[in-house]
Amino acid sequence: MSVAYYPSPIGLLRIVSENGALVELLPVEDESAVSPSATCDDPAVGATIRWLDAYFAGQVFPLPPLAPKGTAFMQKVWAELLKIPYGETATYGEIARRIGSPNASRAVGGAVGKNALLIVIPCHRVVAAGGIGGFSCGIERKRWLMAHEKIL
Repeated sequence: MSVAYYPSPIGLLRIVSENGALVELLPVEDESAVSPSATCDDPAVGATIRWLDAYFAGQVFPLPPLAPKGTAFMQKVWAELLKIPYGETATYGEIARRIGSPNASRAVGGAVGKNALLIVIPCHRVVAAGGIGGFSCGIERKRWLMAHEKIL
């Protein structure tokens, strides 16, 4: 397992890779508890940093290798989130229909909330039918990401 930190416009992000793939990309809530990491030469971490640099610069860059951890249902939801284009949104209900579970909007919301690959698997692009919806890492971060992509 390799761990690195990335200073981003939405706060410090923790990057975790295992077996050559990204398994976690989440905000660090208490930055004072993190000691600066040494340079990490893990290829998956490097690919993630290049992807983040491009994303925050408004550019498209190939995704790093991904290995999200979750149930088969979660994996299905997250795979569908990867199909939402930059600058666009989908509702929880739309995602539920796309994965063949039209009555599973709440379950989709649960899976979206368990996404540990923030930004890369774009859970910030999922909205409620009547508004912005929630965000497990804080609504202000979601608003920033959506504004960055010119969704708001």
